Amino acid sequence: MESTAGRRIRIVPVNAFDPAFLDRLARCLEERFLYTIDVERALAVPRSAVNSQRGQMFLSTLTSKIVRAHPGEDALLLALTEFDLYKTGHRFLFGDADEQQRIAVVSLHRLRAEFYGEDQDENLLFQRALKECVHELGHAIGLKHCYNARCAMYYSNSIFESDNKMPHFCETCDKRSRARH
Repeated sequence: MESTAGRRIRIVPVNAFDPAFLDRLARCLEERFLYTIDVERALAVPRSAVNSQRGQMFLSTLTSKIVRAHPGEDALLLALTEFDLYKTGHRFLFGDADEQQRIAVVSLHRLRAEFYGEDQDENLLFQRALKECVHELGHAIGLKHCYNARCAMYYSNSIFESDNKMPHFCETCDKRSRARH
């Protein structure tokens, strides 16, 4: 019988998050991945960790804090943050993932309608966050970018491309993901 240890996703909220948002996200991810989902206690990360010149957090800074706080277990880690993220070669990131460390990070900062001068929309924020979480978890389990612009694994250069995606994998990526577990 296959171990379920590798079929777990541990959601790590960075700082305070709405518990209802986390619960809804956990249920949707459980349905899509058929993994056990655990919402962990929030990891406190001070604003002082932000690059003061850019007003953004360097992705590796956040990732190392998360991995240090949640070592060992054979579960995927999914960190959610409000910090605006960047990494070398990228002005900003909706999210990122590392297959070797089995970690995915998603920032809600640029997923919020308010960032684009629009009215706050919690449902739109949730749909965008779900798409990016599915995308980054896909990378964490070894999937590459997809050429299907509707697939969750399509690379989003902008919020418009993110909005155009489905919150799940296309048939091809779904088959690839199932072959990996």
